[in-house]
Amino acid sequence: MPDHLAAPLHHVERGAPAAPGTPTMVLLHGFPVDHRLMLTPFEAALADRPGWRRVYLDLPGMGASAPSGVASTDDVLAVVREAIDRLVPGPYVLVGESFGGYLARGLVAAEPGRVHGLALLCPLIVPEHDRRDVPPHQVLVRDDALLREVGAAALDADDVGVVQTPETWRRTEAEVTPGLDAADPATVARVGERYAGTFAVEPRPYDGPTLFLTGRQDSSTGYRDAWRVLEHYPRATFAVLDRAGHNLQIEQPALFDALVGEWLDRVEEAASGD
Repeated sequence: MPDHLAAPLHHVERGAPAAPGTPTMVLLHGFPVDHRLMLTPFEAALADRPGWRRVYLDLPGMGASAPSGVASTDDVLAVVREAIDRLVPGPYVLVGESFGGYLARGLVAAEPGRVHGLALLCPLIVPEHDRRDVPPHQVLVRDDALLREVGAAALDADDVGVVQTPETWRRTEAEVTPGLDAADPATVARVGERYAGTFAVEPRPYDGPTLFLTGRQDSSTGYRDAWRVLEHYPRATFAVLDRAGHNLQIEQPALFDALVGEWLDRVEEAASGD
C-alpha cells in the first residue's frame, strides 16, 4: 500500500476473540460519522448472541482514525481492505451503513466467497447526489416537549430526522453528532471531491444471506435506487420502513432489531450447513 495511505484505522472490538469457528462481523459506518453510529444499535441487536466477534472500524480521517492521505473513495476502500485483512483472518460477515454500504458492495464484488453474509443499512447506491431517486425530506413526528426543550430553529435545521422525539434526539446527539464533530475536514473534502468509486459493484450475483434496510422517508439515499440492484442478491430480504429516514435504526429500533435478528438467523443457518 502507498505510504500516504498507510495510517492504521482505529477500531473498536466487542465479543469473543478471534478463534477458529468464531464468526466475525465487520461494520462500516457512513460519511462522515464514526463507529458510534453502528455500535449502539448493533450491540443491542447482538445482545443475545455472545458467540460473535464484532469489529467496528472508523474510516480514514473519521472518528479516532488519524487524518489520512486518502483522496478518493477508491483510496478509502483500499485502506479498509487492508484493515480487514489485518484484523480478520478468513471469512467474515459484513455490515455497511450509507457510504459504508457502498464500500461493502465493493468488498463483496472483490471477494464474494469471503463474505458469508451482508447487511446494508440505508445503503448508498448512487454516489452522485443529483442522480439519486430520493423522496423530499419531511418530518412525520415532532414532539412538543422536544420543541420546548431545543427550540424550533434546532429542529428545523435537522435535515435527516423524520421522527423528532426526546429519545431520537438523545440518540442522535450520542451516536451521530460526535462522529460529525470528530471528522477531519481536509480528508472529508478530498474524498468528497472523488466520491464515486471506480471499483466494481454487483458484477455478478451474490448468494449469501443479505438484508436491505431502507427508510421510506430517507431523503439522503432513499429506497428506490436500492430496489433496482435487488436481483443481484438472490438471498436478500428487502425492507422499506415507514416512519423512518436515514437514521432508521434510531427511529424504528424494534423493527431494526427484529430484521437484523432474522438476518443473523439466516447467516447462522447457512454457516451450519457449510
